[in-house]
Amino acid sequence: MPFLANVVRGRDVPAARLQVVADRYQQFGGVSPINAQNRELLAAIRDDLTAHGIDLPVYWGNRNWHPYVEDAVAEMAAAGVRRALVFVTSAYSSYSACRQYLDDLQRARAAVGDTAPELHKLRHYFDHPGFVEPQADAVRNAVADIAPDRRATTRLVFVAHSLPVAMAVAAGPDGGLYTAQLAAAAELIASAGAPGIGWDLAYCSRSGPPSVPWLEPGINAHLEALAADGVTDVIVVPAGFVSDHFEVQWDLDTEAAATAARLRLRFARTPTPSTDPRFVAMVRELVQERRDPSAPRRALSALGPSHDVCPSGCCRVASG
Repeated sequence: MPFLANVVRGRDVPAARLQVVADRYQQFGGVSPINAQNRELLAAIRDDLTAHGIDLPVYWGNRNWHPYVEDAVAEMAAAGVRRALVFVTSAYSSYSACRQYLDDLQRARAAVGDTAPELHKLRHYFDHPGFVEPQADAVRNAVADIAPDRRATTRLVFVAHSLPVAMAVAAGPDGGLYTAQLAAAAELIASAGAPGIGWDLAYCSRSGPPSVPWLEPGINAHLEALAADGVTDVIVVPAGFVSDHFEVQWDLDTEAAATAARLRLRFARTPTPSTDPRFVAMVRELVQERRDPSAPRRALSALGPSHDVCPSGCCRVASG
């Protein structure tokens, strides 16, 4: 519950609503799986850097629970680190996927004071091969499990975290890129992993009052629509996420899977990139390209590679 209170800090979320979410976490041992997944990713990144002769310490900080980003920055300062590159576990542009991280870093530096290192966020990676290829392989494997005579009635559904429309659209240089980047990633994954099978984009984890517009369709409503259209099999691809954390395990593996079962839709959910060696190598490549301007900047879509340094005012919440 203290973790959830941090998540909704500054928002008027009723205690009863928080208790509902807390009860869901209790079904998974009362703890978010994301810290364990981050530890696994950190270990893999350290091993990969070492294997490629890159001698860099690796630190980890969270927004809403220990280890907090402020603690990580303080630890770096105490160790004499003066400049750090920051990899965030979100591949896309939007207020919550980009700007909020920049605000977190600024807050952490202010908390530490004059000894705080410079913090430079690495670029968006939604169309990097290390993010796309593991998911394309996962889709290909899921399609292989579907009988050939059912593939004509199979649909891919790419899922990302829903956002208030004002956050998703954002103001400034990156306005509106969240949905465009999601669509670009989905097209890359689908064309490589399941050519000829149609796909859609849906969203999960909507919260807040019904009067506030959020990105739609929600995944469960979309499954209802697909079943009504004669779809027999769905392959759900959590392309908005980098690991199988709580939103994936609850919203997709639990709720969406139950909706599909009720609708008699055959349901498969592909894994996230997580610690796939290609995803881990991507982190190293992002570090190398920032340290060496002559290093290749790999990107598969017409949108990328994104800027190295976020423009001033990027991903602000749109007014109105």
